[in-house]
Amino acid sequence: MQQRVLGNTGLHLTTVGLGTWAIGGPWDWGWGAQDDAASIRTIREALDLGINWIDTAPCYGLGHSERVVGRAISSCRDQVLVATKCGLVWDDPSTGIAYGRLTRNSVRQEAEDSLRRLGVDVIDLYQIHWPDPEEDIREAWEAMAGLVKDGKVRHIGVSNFSVSQMRAVAEIHAIASLQPPYSMLERAFEDTLEAYCQEEHIGVVAYSPMQAGLLTGKFSASHLDGLAGDDWRRKSRHFREPSFSRNLEIVDSLRPIAADLDCSLAELAIAWTLRRSVVTAAIVGARRPEQIRQTVSASDITLDAATVRKIEEILAPA
Repeated sequence: MQQRVLGNTGLHLTTVGLGTWAIGGPWDWGWGAQDDAASIRTIREALDLGINWIDTAPCYGLGHSERVVGRAISSCRDQVLVATKCGLVWDDPSTGIAYGRLTRNSVRQEAEDSLRRLGVDVIDLYQIHWPDPEEDIREAWEAMAGLVKDGKVRHIGVSNFSVSQMRAVAEIHAIASLQPPYSMLERAFEDTLEAYCQEEHIGVVAYSPMQAGLLTGKFSASHLDGLAGDDWRRKSRHFREPSFSRNLEIVDSLRPIAADLDCSLAELAIAWTLRRSVVTAAIVGARRPEQIRQTVSASDITLDAATVRKIEEILAPA
């Protein structure tokens, strides 16, 4: 698998990494009930296929995703880099609701909790999940810099930050990475974030390159109706009309391009995200081993200029 260096960190990431949002199971932004045994098999399959890093977060299932990851990597910690986050906490797990908190004490406690759930001595990449509340991002970043100094965290990054927010914290400690949403259907990253990350040598780890499965070609109105009642995608604008039908038309238009490349639509969507040199890697979610087997090869697909132009023509009207 191809690897790229994450910003100025020296960390070599495979261009496809395993995302574990879905395996967290039920919470306010969950994907419905999950099979932990299948999740563990998926994680181990990803590592066997050559993926060398996993993305998770405490809020995914309110601690459950991190615990599952910890179980899966307990015998192979030296084979995998672990990225997790801070800043979304919960009071009562039974509500399934997490909220933003970025105080110094909270960040440090969250790190200790993540280390315990993951069963690791150090977190390779620790990120602020959301800049919420914004007025506390500097305090949180100072706490994270302290965790680096203490040896509990190797590198620190941000997720869902604007350029102005990155500038505010970069004064305190270098930013290793930005984790933005980026897909054929979600392209705000290209407006200002891309140039700033390029200029400041900040690694970019794109999330949701398949737009939560929408770009895989597996969705239809009936498939959407069959999602679990608590699946977060029911709340997403991309899965609601009139966007949903328009997005399905885009996917259908992409099918001949994927066929010409002898790849799946999912692989095409991931490769499209990776076409930008500033993008270090893409987070690819999977809940079953066959899912990651179907997408991991995107790491080795290079789209030529003519193919990119064809895709742009399809995306332009949207």
